[in-house]
Order: sequence, then C-alpha cells, then structure tokens
Amino acid sequence: MWARDTLARGGRDAPGRGEFGRRRARHWERRGRAVGRAMPVVMEAKALISSTEEWRALRSHVEAIDKTHLRDLIRDEARCDALALEYDGLYCDFARQRVTTETMEKLYDLARAAGVREKVNAMFNGEAINSTENRAVLHVATRAPKDKVINVDGRNVVPDVHDVLEKIKEFSERVRNGEWIGETGKPLKDVVAIGIGGSFLGPLFVHTALRTNPEAAVGASGRQLRFLANVDPVDVARSLNGLDPETTLVIVVSKTFTTAETMLNARTVRAWIRASLGENAVQKHMVAISTNLKLVKEFGIDPDNAFAFWDWVGGRYSVCSAVGMLPLSLQYGYDTMEKFLEGAWSMDQHFANAPFEENLPVTLGMLSVWNVSFLGCPARAILPYCQALAKLAPHIQQVAMESNGKGVAIDGTPLDYDTGEIDFGEPGTNGQHSFYQLIHQGRTIPCDFIGIVKSQQSVYLKGEIVSNHDELMCNFFAQADALAVGKSAVELRSENVPDALIPHKTFSGNRPSLSIMLPELNAYTTGQLLSLYEHRVAVQGFVWGINSFDQWGVELGKVLASRVRATMNDKRTKGETMSGGEGYNPSTTRLLNRYLAGKAKLIYPEPKDVFPCDLIDSDECRPPTSYV
Repeated sequence: MWARDTLARGGRDAPGRGEFGRRRARHWERRGRAVGRAMPVVMEAKALISSTEEWRALRSHVEAIDKTHLRDLIRDEARCDALALEYDGLYCDFARQRVTTETMEKLYDLARAAGVREKVNAMFNGEAINSTENRAVLHVATRAPKDKVINVDGRNVVPDVHDVLEKIKEFSERVRNGEWIGETGKPLKDVVAIGIGGSFLGPLFVHTALRTNPEAAVGASGRQLRFLANVDPVDVARSLNGLDPETTLVIVVSKTFTTAETMLNARTVRAWIRASLGENAVQKHMVAISTNLKLVKEFGIDPDNAFAFWDWVGGRYSVCSAVGMLPLSLQYGYDTMEKFLEGAWSMDQHFANAPFEENLPVTLGMLSVWNVSFLGCPARAILPYCQALAKLAPHIQQVAMESNGKGVAIDGTPLDYDTGEIDFGEPGTNGQHSFYQLIHQGRTIPCDFIGIVKSQQSVYLKGEIVSNHDELMCNFFAQADALAVGKSAVELRSENVPDALIPHKTFSGNRPSLSIMLPELNAYTTGQLLSLYEHRVAVQGFVWGINSFDQWGVELGKVLASRVRATMNDKRTKGETMSGGEGYNPSTTRLLNRYLAGKAKLIYPEPKDVFPCDLIDSDECRPPTSYV
C-alpha cells in the first residue's frame, strides 16, 4: 500500500492511460490467464517513478552533464566541498561522480517523489514492506539497543532480540572459557559454521575484516573459525582438513532446517563426528540456528541449543542476528561483537534521521540510481584498499544483486527502466593487475574506492620513502584521479609518445568513482560499513519501486534441481542411462548421460557412507577405491 500510494503523488500520468497504461493492462491480463481463478485480487497498478516530473527532469539533465568532464569539474573547489559527507568518522567524497550540485538537488527531489522517507519510516516501524511475502523488514532490530521499541504486529520485538543475544553471550563465554566441553572432555576451540548464501557471506565478510585487527585477534587467540557453504564435497574436505572432531563445534544455520545444501553438509559433518566420537557426541558438538525445533531435535541437536531468528530478517541481512553473532562471538568474544552491533546501529540511526542532503546511505543510493538508470552504467566495482575487506565485494554482490535484480515493480508492473548493478571487486592493488584495464579504457564502470587511515598492521622498511600502507594508499588516491582525469593525446605528444601509440595510451577519463575512508578497520567501523551498504541498496529499491527484500528468482532452479535429484537416484540405482521422452530437453538428456557414464557406479540404497577424506588424515573413513 505505502509503496503504491507514495508513487501516486503530483505530476504523474494517470494509471491506465496511454501506451504505457495499455502495456500494464496486457501484463495483468496475461497474469490472470496464467493463474486462472487462483490469482488473488490485485490493486490497480500505479504509475512507475519514471512517469514523474522529477524523473523527466533528470533525464533531461543528462544532456547538460554530457557536456562536462570530470577533469574540469574536480577543479571547482566549491563543488568539491559540497560533494563530500562525513558521519561518525566515516568520510565519503563523491566529487568524482558525474554530477553537479544541481544534479544532486534533482536526485534528492526524485527521492522525495518516490517517498523514500516514508518507506524508510515504514521499514523502521515494522510494517510489512516485503509485500510479496507479507513480512516486515527489520534487520535493524537485530542491532537495536535494549531500550528501543520496534513493533511488529503490535508487539515490541527488541526484547526477543536481546533474549537471543544474551543466550549467545552466555553460550559463547561457556565455550571460550572451557566450561562447555566436548564428548571426550576437551575444550572446543574450533568452530565450523554450516550455511549458505546470507548465512555464509555476511559472517565471512566480518570474520575476514576482524582477523588481523589487533584487538579482535587477541580474543581469537588459539581459536579457528571456518565456514562450510558449498555442497561440493571438496568444500567439506577443505573445511574439515586438519580439524580434530574432539575439539570442534559445528553450527548448522538454516531457518527452516530444510535448506538442501546446508542440511546435506550438516549430515555429512554429523557422520564425521559420529565416526570418531560415537552417536551421542552430536549434542555436545553441534548446535543450530533455526526456528524449526522439531527438525532440530530429529537431527540429533538438543533444541535448548538452538538459537532463534525471525521471518523479518532476510538471509542476506542476517549477519547481525544469531547467524553471524554466534560464530563470530565464539571466535572473537561477545564484547567485540557488541561493538560491531553498535557501529551498525549508529549508521542505522543516521539513515533513519538525517536529512537527505546529509544522509550517506541516501546519497550513495541516489548516485547509484543516477549511474544505472540515467547514465546507463550496468556495473559497479567495489575496490577496498585493505586486504581485510577482501570479502566485502562478495557479500555486497548478494545484498545488492539478490535485492535489486528485479524486472517488475512491487505491484507487479513491468519496469521500463534498468535496475540493479552487476557488482564485483577485489582489494587494491591486486585488482589493478587484473581488471582495471577494462575500467580505464573499456566500459565505464563506476567505482567505490574504500580506504583505511590507520592500517591494522603497520610495516615500514628502512630506506623506503613511504611505509607499506602509505604505498597502498598512494594507489587509492591515484586511481580515482586517473579514472576522472584521464590522459589526452595532447599530453602524450608533449611527452614525445610516438603517434602510432597515442590511441593506445590515451585515457578518456570522465569515469565516475567515489571514495570512502574509515579512520581504522575494527568491529565498530565494520558494522558502520555493513549498514551503509545495506541501506544504500534499500534506497535504490525504494526509488525504483521494487521489492528489495524477496528473492523469487532463486527458486526456479531449486525446484528443477529436485526433479533432477530424483532422476539421478533412479538411474544410478537401476544402472540405467537417460532416454528420450522422460521430460528433459535433448541437451539436458545428453549432459546427464555423459555425467552418469563418466562416474563409477554408486548404488544409493546401499547403507554405506562414502566420505570425502582425501585431505583429511584419517584412514578409517577413506572410501572404497571403486567409489567416486
């Protein structure tokens, strides 16, 4: 309701009129034919944001921007002063974006026209803004202080959050101080967290960010944290390689306890524990993050050792819930992770309350809307000049691309503009020796440069003119300017570059980027950075009028995989190959037959474990040589 109502204000074309209205009508007619009587009653589709005066003003403004060049724009001191924001130590300079102060005014006007403030308020107020699943979107509640009130269906959920956090604190302290011991009486110093998607990428990002932070490293001394996500048995072998079941605690992360990949990996690791420690060891060596206590118990885990999270926390937004807080608290200590929550909440409050013109997530979100929908840039490079942020880009790939990879508005209307970005990235300077060639002289790809003022690890060698971290940051500053300014043929001739090489050495410049600087990388600033990107993604979705909090696009492949799974079992058990007429297209039939023919026979109904042990030093669980 709120999304449609806020898009129905001033200057819009009346719904259902003109060619666009007819196209929408045909869309709803097709949907009706497709689902027949089962189709629920839907509200009349409202005009898209692209039909507003504010959108048209920006579309017209592109012509003026096309007449400018960043090499000239960044000489304007007043403009550079205006195009920088700072909040709670996090500094962002976006003077190297292809915008003027007039552009920013128009972008903020578009945000108001799209009802961004109203939508942010609805999110923080616990309204069911994820309308396709009828759920609230409240990852912010997972880091809210105890005294805050955030209601879902008239009930304050903050006490529930802190009940779980208190349980995490108590459990993690018992494990870390040796009070909770394994089956053979040894303390549990190694943790394997089994989960996929948001149950893996977010916690891994935070873990990687903190591993070399001196304060966090003290808390992690003598401990290991590993993540098992891929159902590929190679990942199982690598995740368990070198670990002793006697000192290992396993966390199974699945809200429903039915996620296919996660549960197969969980059963595999359970077999590893039982083979070494016996049937009863599971209750001391495995815990769960789930709401399905029935299946948790059937699996062999004590339901008292299950940690809850809620439908209003989406998987890719779950790192501040038990999904991330439990394994990370076990590794670094609860006190460290509490600072992480405080950093995220600080940015949450800034997002919820700051005026648009001072609001970092709103500003960055609107710049992304500008680059994608108006300047036609389909991708974004996330380039942290900090090795500890190596897993930021993979995490944001999911947060952004799963959230905003949509082709219809929240009411089902087909969009007539591009949404979403193709996110990728690597830490500098590694990326410079990989894909920067394309960024400098190929496609125009807006870049996020992220730098740290104080390195986690300081190194300076006698005789060097700068420290190692200074050298890294010299590239951070230089690459942004190189993209913006470029190098002209005139400059190259003045350097006596041969005419034949001038086309190859010319850099057009005018390639947008923004620069984010953190004072240091610790638990608090990692929380800030996480929240900044989460809310930036939400702003884009709010403006585009899409639902950034569902992910129906991931479901179809899962459904088809279940059918292939049944076929695989049948053909393997019977020793048969595929034939035509079994419901698969010829290409899939050939691929399946090639796969089946190339494998050693494995008869599934046989009650025998075949375990990936090539990297694990244990002769007891090595598979027979005839199995693959």
